[in-house]
Amino acid sequence: MKKKCLLSAFILICLIEAVEAQNSMTLTIEEVIELSKEQSLMAIQAKHTFRASYWQYRTYKANYLPSLVFSATLPNFSRAMTAVQQNDGTYQYMQDYSNRISSAMDIEQGVPLTGGTFSIGSSLGRTDILGDNPYHQYVSTPLNISYSQSIFGLNTFKWDKKIEPLRYEEAKKTYLSSMERVTLTAINYFFNLASVQQRVAIGEFNKMNNDSLYRMAKGRYNIGIIGENEMLQSELNFMNSSSVLNQALLDLEVSKNRLRSFLGFNETVDITIVIPENVPKVLLDVEKIIELAKQNNPNILSYERQLIEAQREVARAKSQNGLSANLSLQFGLDQRSGTPIRSGTISEVYTKPGDMERVQLGLRIPILDWGKGKGRIKMAKSNEEMEKVRIQQALTDFEQNIIMQVNQYNMQYNQLQLTAKADTIARNRYTVSMQRYKIDKINITEMNNAQNDRDNALMNYVSAMNRYWEYFYTIRQLTLYDLSNNKPLETDYDKLVD
Repeated sequence: MKKKCLLSAFILICLIEAVEAQNSMTLTIEEVIELSKEQSLMAIQAKHTFRASYWQYRTYKANYLPSLVFSATLPNFSRAMTAVQQNDGTYQYMQDYSNRISSAMDIEQGVPLTGGTFSIGSSLGRTDILGDNPYHQYVSTPLNISYSQSIFGLNTFKWDKKIEPLRYEEAKKTYLSSMERVTLTAINYFFNLASVQQRVAIGEFNKMNNDSLYRMAKGRYNIGIIGENEMLQSELNFMNSSSVLNQALLDLEVSKNRLRSFLGFNETVDITIVIPENVPKVLLDVEKIIELAKQNNPNILSYERQLIEAQREVARAKSQNGLSANLSLQFGLDQRSGTPIRSGTISEVYTKPGDMERVQLGLRIPILDWGKGKGRIKMAKSNEEMEKVRIQQALTDFEQNIIMQVNQYNMQYNQLQLTAKADTIARNRYTVSMQRYKIDKINITEMNNAQNDRDNALMNYVSAMNRYWEYFYTIRQLTLYDLSNNKPLETDYDKLVD
């Protein structure tokens, strides 16, 4: 029985350790970046934003394809007084007691060259006259071919053909840029946790060492080697290191929670990150980076699209000023059957249908508009000029930002090497100072200075590495270019819309 209890306890401990191991994750910066692109809310939002742009583009493409439309009215019942013209030309109000049903099938096709609409269709309707002398009539249009065209109006097909493909390409590049923004956010959370982890490690080390130094100081004080002031300073150092460690432990939980939340994990997952030992070393040329950014950055496409949209508004204002005309042409066959004496049949409306032609030209000529049309044109042209100036300034700022980012990145590698060397020197100095303090060659103040320098050097190194990764991925976001592998950033857009 005792052996069974021990075996059960052993199995339970193993299970608990397995669960704890399953919920503990040790992540590198590359793993954090990949997880953020797959699971973070920012990444999911970027995917849905692209999907919306994709379906907008699909809608634009569908406008160039024929559409089949079925329409029907079932029923249209009426019971009201209606004016009916008599044989002598006068009108008499009579009770209208009727029901009408109708249906139509049409194929419509836009004409991009002219901006008009071509359609071909067929319709059938039935009217039931109710009351004292009931009967019904059928009316059909077996074939109806029509074309409508705004003669001086804006051809929306022409402008959409310029704008919508550009907007879709912009959406593709915006998605890539958004994913690089996700990466930058992941790097920020990663190094925030890395910094706090280092503070905790420093705090634990300092607390342990200050405890040893305090015990050493008390022994020296008791035998009269040092004064009370130095002994009290050692005790204060120990108390302060304990307080600093406690605060670091609290900050550690906050940083872990933020990274967990960003990566889409719940509170049961414990994350520990591994600070990278190496960084991607790529020396960048400013001119090449500017060229890549102009080729790939979505802002460049956005500026081009905004300028075309401004030009479209000028064309729209011109089309709405002065003479406007709408032409409608219609040809087909129609027939009806049924009279108040005899109700009709469906077969009769498809027997010997007659010709049907309609031509309509509508004109609108503003005689006096007090300069409204001219004002709209002037306003649209002014907006176009403002867009040109704004875009030119934005391009200048864009280039200046790239130059600044590249210079900062190139300098940051040297800065990282300096902070790494300073960290090594500070560690060595601390080791030497500790040895000298133990043999009473330096006082507690010099020992504290060596400890503070060591701690600051390590934190400066972590901070410098953080800035290096931020600069590196900021330039990737600006250029949408894989600087390490020397190729443009790509993704499978088809998978995003599945």
